[in-house]
Amino acid sequence: MAPPSGTRKMTTFLRTISSRFTTPSASSSDLTSLRSDGLLTAKTPAGLFPTTTAEVDGEDCLHDCESCTIHLPRKWEIDEDDKLYGNIKGWQRHLLVATGKTDWVRDVEDEKGSVMEAVGKAASAVEGGRLMLSASNIPLPDGREVSDGNGMGIYGSERRTSVLVLPAWKWVDGVRPGDVEGLIKSVVNTAPTNTSSLVAAHTNGTSNGAINGTTNGTTSNGDAHPSPATPSPPLTLPTGLSLRPCTHKYLILLCSQATRDARCGQSAPLIRRELERHLRPLNLYRDLHDTRPGGVGIYFISHVGGHKYSANMMVYRQAEGEEVEGAGQCIWLARVRPEDCENIVRYTVLQGKVVKPERQLRGGFDRERGVVSW
Repeated sequence: MAPPSGTRKMTTFLRTISSRFTTPSASSSDLTSLRSDGLLTAKTPAGLFPTTTAEVDGEDCLHDCESCTIHLPRKWEIDEDDKLYGNIKGWQRHLLVATGKTDWVRDVEDEKGSVMEAVGKAASAVEGGRLMLSASNIPLPDGREVSDGNGMGIYGSERRTSVLVLPAWKWVDGVRPGDVEGLIKSVVNTAPTNTSSLVAAHTNGTSNGAINGTTNGTTSNGDAHPSPATPSPPLTLPTGLSLRPCTHKYLILLCSQATRDARCGQSAPLIRRELERHLRPLNLYRDLHDTRPGGVGIYFISHVGGHKYSANMMVYRQAEGEEVEGAGQCIWLARVRPEDCENIVRYTVLQGKVVKPERQLRGGFDRERGVVSW
């Protein structure tokens, strides 16, 4: 018999509070003191995510894939000297825009007539911290191709697309450029952030505004650490927009923007192929049109910075537990090679561990433990 709801809530709460101050691979020197916002900053990779060890994870974690047949270009060169960890700008929410393309103009906010351009123009409407914007190769709605044959292209004031809001783990469908300001105010600003506690969201029934599927209702105030005692006025989802959950358990985002750096365009397809090879036997691979629940969605995205450390990879992991939803972690890696993919699947995607922290970890967040890298 399952434990009563109140017991499960208390167990989750105690586990989370305890884990804020301890992690299997971190010592007190790995973490800063408790910040005024209630979070901890991990000074070292070990303070942010557990690291694989042979004693715990077996000898396999020490070895790259030996069956890998995919290789990066022969003259592949990237920066191997810079210290990676901690050199990223913190972000609170992430918006992925479906374009069906794998490459874009240098700055995606310059894509004329696009939702990305509209997001850039509506930046002043964003509340609760930095919104990271990424164009993606997520297919366009209704099976529309990138070139529709009538010369109209994929962008325009009446062109609708879908966006994925993270860490909320929610899709918003039917978005046109003119809907973006309303989207930001009613959905993005009311969504949980990378630094909002999973415990708070869980014990307060999660944010109960538009992001959870209602078209209007009371929402949190959009701050990085929303207080349930001071809700914002009800907001209404713009006409024509609809919400649905993301059905994947994990998301892997790969920078593919060749217009910023050719190495991104070269590496992303190769890394995806190798990830697919290891995910398929586990029944975890989901291609762009596979809507089966669970599994791993792999998307190409626009420039995230640090192209000289290609390949850049962001691994979002859905929070664990029946009573919480959204991403619990984002593990941002760089210098990823095909031979790394087997252990990235085995340990990073499935277990939230980092195999090569000093060489590959750029940063990220863990909402359950209340720890960030910035």
